[in-house]
Amino acid sequence: MSTPTASAPTEFNSPRAVKARALFEQGYNCAQAVFLAFLDETGLDEKTAARISSSFGGGMGRLREVCGAVSGMFLVLGTLRGADDPKDSETKTAQYRDIQELARRFRESNGSIICRELLGLTEKTSEPTPEKRTADYYKKRPCSELVAQAAQILDEFLAERKAG
Repeated sequence: MSTPTASAPTEFNSPRAVKARALFEQGYNCAQAVFLAFLDETGLDEKTAARISSSFGGGMGRLREVCGAVSGMFLVLGTLRGADDPKDSETKTAQYRDIQELARRFRESNGSIICRELLGLTEKTSEPTPEKRTADYYKKRPCSELVAQAAQILDEFLAERKAG
């Protein structure tokens, strides 16, 4: 599994990737960092978007399940193109196809979309209290790069869909 590290050079330098990384490093969780990087697309205000995405950090409330950066991508796509009619199976199908494609791209680069696997953790659930954001935290965690990568994957995906 090739996991980006905080000290490794990054290729994720699109404006939204840079913004997502900066938001994460300001203290937002991984899902919030990605979701907030797309406020210009979603049209949501920052406070609402931060609250909507707040539960998805740490692999969903530090359960270490689906990576929050991945959930952030999914939240953006749902806000932009999600089904709002329960009978609209065509939109649901298209949405699920796009979600699976985003997950495939992230998994292809990182080997997984599961938080605990990306972090190399053996525990299935972490304590609910988030770790303090220190220099050591950023050195040992690939999260800054994962949020940048997720934002760039989504940015590229949206650009492809607009062009196509």
